Amino acid sequence: MAGNGASGDYAVRFEAVQKSYDGEILVVKDLNLDIARGEFLTMLGPSGSGKTTCLMMLAGFEPATHGEIFLNDNPINNVPPHRRGIGMVFQNYALFPHMSVAENLAFPLQVRKMNKSDTEARVKRALEMVELGAFGGRRPAQLSGGQQQRVAVARALVFEPDLVLMDEPLGALDKQLREQMQYEIKHIHENLGVTVVYVTHDQSEALTMSNRIAVFNDGVIQQLSSPEDLYEHPDKSFVAQFIGENNKLHGTITKIDGKKSCEVALDDGQTVKALPVNIAGVGEKTMLSLRPERVVVNPKRGECPSVMDAKIEELIYLGDHIRTRMRVGDHDDFIVKVPNTYGHEPLKEGAKTKIGWHTEDARALDWYTGTIDPGMDD
Repeated sequence: MAGNGASGDYAVRFEAVQKSYDGEILVVKDLNLDIARGEFLTMLGPSGSGKTTCLMMLAGFEPATHGEIFLNDNPINNVPPHRRGIGMVFQNYALFPHMSVAENLAFPLQVRKMNKSDTEARVKRALEMVELGAFGGRRPAQLSGGQQQRVAVARALVFEPDLVLMDEPLGALDKQLREQMQYEIKHIHENLGVTVVYVTHDQSEALTMSNRIAVFNDGVIQQLSSPEDLYEHPDKSFVAQFIGENNKLHGTITKIDGKKSCEVALDDGQTVKALPVNIAGVGEKTMLSLRPERVVVNPKRGECPSVMDAKIEELIYLGDHIRTRMRVGDHDDFIVKVPNTYGHEPLKEGAKTKIGWHTEDARALDWYTGTIDPGMDD
């Protein structure tokens, strides 16, 4: 959703926002973005993509080089951070170690001159919201990492801001606790209806928590969509590679049949069919994106319009599915996820087989050969 200058509908608007640190290289390029009230929007991208810079400009910690940022229809470029009324949650928690949990939560209320009884009531309610009602008297050092992060979330919400910004808030947690906190933050958002702008390099985190995801690369939003649409219908090869696991096949467009089908001569000489999504025309290079779970192993005659020879190189049992690495053409890293269901034909390493797919499951996209390093920082 691009910025359109409309008022009243959005919590946040970026209008033609640019950011340069040296006056020459743009870290953020002409960002136009509307964030709806109550939305959970995640800025997702690899290191250096500009996502954290956007969050820092919204928070007021970095000035925009060009353009305007609006909060509740009010321009905030010249408003200092402490007057923006925004809650912040960082990866390192940023709790005061000499204060108790309750004192940490009370601090933003005291800064806003709230009276003692209202402060105590809000602190109590915030602690109960994150299920830490009995921990108000403890110091941060007496809490686990997950408990400290809950306190940080509660502190960001205790003064009831319209907007909460979260910058890699779960990056320091182990995998199990991280996944647990994803659901807890998601449920808190759903219950309160507060607007959340979340920054992460973790695609699964973004898919789990968000209403919409803005995928950044090189200072530009490559695609802005719901998690399902982003995964199922990537518009660009960069997005297809960055979101979820993806098989890449490179080739040249030889025929286009309207919007439903195109023929692609692969680099190894085989011809297959795909859905034309983002291609220049006949004779141009393309990258086919094919999700591992969409590939059919040993398809029945006539089941799939595109069929290729394959050799099973490796089988990894993962419970609900068997991760199968195959050699397909000149690729030895073609991945197929075979559901672990009764009645499927046993797979054997070294065996030759065939694979196929439905035309709409292979997306013909722009030519992109760059490598993607998720990274941690901007």
